[in-house]
Amino acid sequence: MQAIRVHQHGGPDVLYYDEAPMPTPGVDEVVIQVEFVGVNYIDVYHRTGLYPGILPLTPGVEAAGVVTQLGENVTEVREGERVAYVGPQGAYAQYAVVPARQLVSVPEGLDLQQAAAAMLQGMTAHYLVHGTYPVQSGDYVLVHAAAGGTGQLIVQMAKQRGATVFGTTSTEEKAALVRAAGADDVILYTQTDFATEVKRLTNNRGVHVVYDSVGKTTFDKSLDCLRPRGTLALFGQSSGPVPPFDPAILNAKGSLYLTRPSLFHYIAERSEMLERANAVLQSVLDGTLKLRIDHTFPLAEAAEAHRLLEGRATTGKLLLAP
Repeated sequence: MQAIRVHQHGGPDVLYYDEAPMPTPGVDEVVIQVEFVGVNYIDVYHRTGLYPGILPLTPGVEAAGVVTQLGENVTEVREGERVAYVGPQGAYAQYAVVPARQLVSVPEGLDLQQAAAAMLQGMTAHYLVHGTYPVQSGDYVLVHAAAGGTGQLIVQMAKQRGATVFGTTSTEEKAALVRAAGADDVILYTQTDFATEVKRLTNNRGVHVVYDSVGKTTFDKSLDCLRPRGTLALFGQSSGPVPPFDPAILNAKGSLYLTRPSLFHYIAERSEMLERANAVLQSVLDGTLKLRIDHTFPLAEAAEAHRLLEGRATTGKLLLAP
């Protein structure tokens, strides 16, 4: 089969389109024929070595496809079933081995392209809005990178829970997408200091929660946007890691809460994973959650997908099609 292989850590050019052996399932595992792969920032971290791995490696932790082979003791899925998953590395390939417990059945009527696009970003938005800081009616919410795939989903979910939502983005074109997702106000951080604008929009009170996937360049001002006892959910670092800081700052700014959550801690149990995944996929199917797929690349063009992602030139989900 064909797969993307990383033989040494580095930039997008280290993503090689290579031949690889066909996988075989072990106990409690299945082989799926991959139809669509989600491209995510965690793939960049694996490629660069920020999240160390054993080389050579095949990136990719999100895909949708069809079960082609069952290992021993598998009861969760059947051969020929359409499934999607978030979890083990190896999705940038024509076939992948996946623990059966991490697979979710794709509802009838939902195509595999949408399923692949929804899983990681959809469940990320779900755990943030329903778990990390459970948004309530009347809350004020700030979403950074709101025009990205995850950002647009957070905006939609927070609005559905009755919040007033502000989103930050860089251009008028992206701002239109954030408004279409339901944001009450959009802040162009390239033209306006977002912390100053949030204070103006909230009559100097601040927001209840900031969902921040940007990290280094937004962190300090994100804290300044919070009202006393507000929460900063720092769930990514696309601009780089946040430097060490004195926790006493949280006290000085109003007994703030800071958390650095990860999706995988919110789907560690199969029951919780199924609850989140099924809620997301059903919402996509019935139209209450709108996905935006920015571009679908052939598997061989994975490097170009990474360049777009790292260049913050995307306004939705990037997919690969093996």
